[in-house]
Amino acid sequence: MEIAANLLVALVAALHAYILVLEMFLWEKKPGRSLSGFDADMARATAPLAANQGLYNGFLAAGLVWGLIAWDPTGFRVQVFFLSCVLVAGLYGGFTANRRILVAQALPGALSLAAVLLAR
Repeated sequence: MEIAANLLVALVAALHAYILVLEMFLWEKKPGRSLSGFDADMARATAPLAANQGLYNGFLAAGLVWGLIAWDPTGFRVQVFFLSCVLVAGLYGGFTANRRILVAQALPGALSLAAVLLAR
């Protein structure tokens, strides 16, 4: 169970690293515009906001990687903290911005958090 939990945490970390790249570097290009649905002008106007969001997603990814490499009990506690942050961010985004965020961010965060807690 611990291996499955670590794999899920790594996948959530990779997802947030991908979101960092998408929001910080690809926002005005096709992948970012496909995600946001913005035209070129709106993507350009919102790029600084997206980059800020991307940076926060990078912090989530870094925290999850830290949780994977740190010795217990620190690693376990760090994973629980950052997965809780992912879950809260996903719920908030899903209810205030776009319902897709519930599936793309909150669900993976919740499943990973459950796996980490059950593996303990």
